Amino acid sequence: MKYTSRIRKAGSLKQMMAELKSTILEVLKVSRAYCLVVHESGRIEMVDDDGDGGLLEIAPYEKDILNAVTEIGKIVEFDKGFVLTVGETNRRKYVIICLSVIKTPKLTRDEISWLNSLAFYTNVTVENFLKIEELMERLEKAEEGNSNPAWLKKLLFAIEEKQRSNLAKDLHDSVLQDLISLKRQCELVLEESGQYPAATIEKIQSMNQNILDIIHMTRETCQELRPQILYDLGLVKAVSKLVAQYEEQCNFQIRFNTGNFNKQLDINMQLNLYRIIQELLSNARKHSNAKQILIMLVNIREKIVLHYEDDGVGIDEELLYAKTESMGLSGIRERVKALDGEMKIETSPGNGFRVLIEI
Repeated sequence: MKYTSRIRKAGSLKQMMAELKSTILEVLKVSRAYCLVVHESGRIEMVDDDGDGGLLEIAPYEKDILNAVTEIGKIVEFDKGFVLTVGETNRRKYVIICLSVIKTPKLTRDEISWLNSLAFYTNVTVENFLKIEELMERLEKAEEGNSNPAWLKKLLFAIEEKQRSNLAKDLHDSVLQDLISLKRQCELVLEESGQYPAATIEKIQSMNQNILDIIHMTRETCQELRPQILYDLGLVKAVSKLVAQYEEQCNFQIRFNTGNFNKQLDINMQLNLYRIIQELLSNARKHSNAKQILIMLVNIREKIVLHYEDDGVGIDEELLYAKTESMGLSGIRERVKALDGEMKIETSPGNGFRVLIEI
């Protein structure tokens, strides 16, 4: 889902809601969208800076907005759009209202399932932002001048993994099951294909294939959010499967060497190392143009050593830090710090990209 990758880059709740609005406007037949907060008292205010004009435009739909805030993912439709609840805290609900200048058709089942997925993921992200804000406020009061200790980074990454796991479960138990049910209905119709014109059957077959593609994509998203193999068989098996997936999807070959890696790691350490390797491979796919990649994961005495290198285009080290965000390196660096480790990068134009991490 493109939305999930887009909101990972959001630095605030406001930016995340703006990404949500942009995503819905790109996909559905609506022309305007407003992100709102509904307070426990029933008071409605804008998240985005649309001023009084936006408040005036949504005023006729206040009853619909209040009807939608009973649960996450609830959709209330009306003639020229709909309201969707996408997040909640103890005293506030987060809502997006989408409007059109003309009467809009009712949302299809696929569109509703898609909006439900957006709502579940947005709710997790809202919770993350609010928890992070609360933790940072408490930390600043307790330790002025030291706002990013390693223990806090470790805690935040643990919270993120917990929320990813919860979302994977929600997707699997709700959206994925609905999609499988919908696919079965299409198959039942196709079993009676003699009753319908050929053009109708062709459309149903196309719909059935599209649903199957969405099911596969949802399963992949669940796997990305919570790599079950990591919990069942450990880090080495999980990375081996990740490597196989990237080799199938990309134009590079990967050698994964674990030597005699036998160090017993807790699940949080395994998850952080898995996410670091995942981000390095994602970076290679997007930027490197590499043909060969080497990943080594070994334990030397008490240290864990992760070595990555590729034969890609590389980058000028002076430009590297200007592109840290776009290359995902800031997230890797933060994870390494959270694990009390050290990271060294060696790269230059035409000479590939190497990363050495010691923990």
